[in-house]
Amino acid sequence: MTTEATPSPRLSPAWLAHAPHRLMFFVGAGNVLLAMLWWALWLAATRWGAWTMPELAVPAGWLHAFLMQYLVLPSFIFGFLLTVFPRWMGLPDLLRWHYLPVGVGLMGGQLAILLGAAGWQAGLTVGLWMALAGWTSALFTLGRLLADEKGKTWHARSCYAGLVLGWLGLVLFIAFVLGAAPGWAFASIKLGGFGLLLPVYVTVAHRMFPFFAGNTVPGYRPWRPLPWLGAVWGLLLLHLGLELVHGYAWLWLADVPLLALTGWAVWRWWPRGRMPGLLAVLFIGTLWLPVTFALYLLQSTVYLASGEFILGRAPMHALFIGFFGSLLVAMVTRVTQGHSGRPLMMPKVAWFAFVLLQIVAVVRIIADIAPDTMAWQAVAAIGWLLALAPWVVRIGRIYLAPRADGRPG
Repeated sequence: MTTEATPSPRLSPAWLAHAPHRLMFFVGAGNVLLAMLWWALWLAATRWGAWTMPELAVPAGWLHAFLMQYLVLPSFIFGFLLTVFPRWMGLPDLLRWHYLPVGVGLMGGQLAILLGAAGWQAGLTVGLWMALAGWTSALFTLGRLLADEKGKTWHARSCYAGLVLGWLGLVLFIAFVLGAAPGWAFASIKLGGFGLLLPVYVTVAHRMFPFFAGNTVPGYRPWRPLPWLGAVWGLLLLHLGLELVHGYAWLWLADVPLLALTGWAVWRWWPRGRMPGLLAVLFIGTLWLPVTFALYLLQSTVYLASGEFILGRAPMHALFIGFFGSLLVAMVTRVTQGHSGRPLMMPKVAWFAFVLLQIVAVVRIIADIAPDTMAWQAVAAIGWLLALAPWVVRIGRIYLAPRADGRPG
């Protein structure tokens, strides 16, 4: 007696509209590879001269920072928040017309900007306005949920505050492209890291990581004090303000307490019992946060004592690749597994992405203190692509197919 194999589900773009995370995570998956592919090509062309890249209307490094901060990572952030905001507040799930414009704006915006980088003169301007439209639509939708809520979900308000600062940073970059002083672009890039991404990431970690651990590890006691979150917010704004006025010698005023608070949080959040891999990667990724502030602290104190600016952008890339990148893989894998009707476990391809990203983060940190910096940067960019490409293919196929358990969503 023979049994027929179960046919693979037919893939269709129509499934992307069935849930916010499907659409926005698919957009983010495309963005995360396209943006880094362009950056790797630019770095390789600049370092080794094997080919020529088109001239850009803005410095390439600034465009790279803008894409990662305002289009790549926010695609995933919006996918998560458009899903969980109604659940945090006890409100109905959002309808398609609430989130489709967000996905179109962010995906179309990045594609147009990258076409601009490839030579289409109007691409940068078109892409920026599309991105602003997508961002504005998302803030309007999430803001309406906050207005409709009867109580006060402080984690939602914390995330929304970060998004408002992100919207401001996007506007500043558009102003720079339209002719404003370069300082506007500098402010945009700083707002993207310490005004938008880090507050949102920390807020989500503060709410969700103890919750996940409490549901998995016997005897675990969740630790989520709101005063801790408020203190971190204030210190991040202090760090941001000092960066905006180039007060690098005094960043330690914010970074000493941030190192203490983030290290304390990792200690309190970390389960003492055995935990599955899908939970462990959350806390391993979070370890990069105190590492980041230790590097910033070292850089600031040396600059105060000697006027020498050591480490370059190493602390920032410990944050972006180590913390943001690790938790991107960890959280998106978790949401994808759970919301597609699959077991809550780390697939091999996710482990490959996560482990290789730890190496990429170290390589990128070394790049700022090693000879031939640009070669090391190119290696790190290629490593990012190698780490995430198989993972992106897997999750992309999941979003284009029905749930494995046959449920809607």
